[in-house]
Amino acid sequence: MKKGRKILVVVSATGVLLIGVVFWPWFADDRSELAAGDSDVVAQGAAIYARHCASCHGKKLEGQPNWRTRLPNGRLPAPPHDETGHTWHHPDELLFKLTKYGPAAVVGGNYRSDMPAYAGTLSDSEIIAVLSYIKSTWPTSIRQRHDAINQRHKK
Repeated sequence: MKKGRKILVVVSATGVLLIGVVFWPWFADDRSELAAGDSDVVAQGAAIYARHCASCHGKKLEGQPNWRTRLPNGRLPAPPHDETGHTWHHPDELLFKLTKYGPAAVVGGNYRSDMPAYAGTLSDSEIIAVLSYIKSTWPTSIRQRHDAINQRHKK
């Protein structure tokens, strides 16, 4: 099966089996490998983070208070991107997609988030730079665990 296609199998209420191919062309060719060891990429990412992300996720990547407790509107506050948050629990590819397309588009269904999609605002390389900056701030042990997550995801 080509990258960017997924088989969709649906059984209707009448028991009819419907099979189709769902195309995800906007997800198919995204470059998403982070470069946390590249000082130029990390410096660029720090500057972009300060402009586009720090107002919600914090200047020190600390997130908003009570980030695990839903707000009155049902949405969650911005989580931390430091080692205390859950960012490092996700592979590079998913972090890239969440940033580029926004959580609602990636998660689907009725999921609602205050996080915007940055497609059209940031280039792919700028998104990679921001995520590389974030990863560069994690302790070595967390970076190694994140690398292991990426390796498992690629299999």
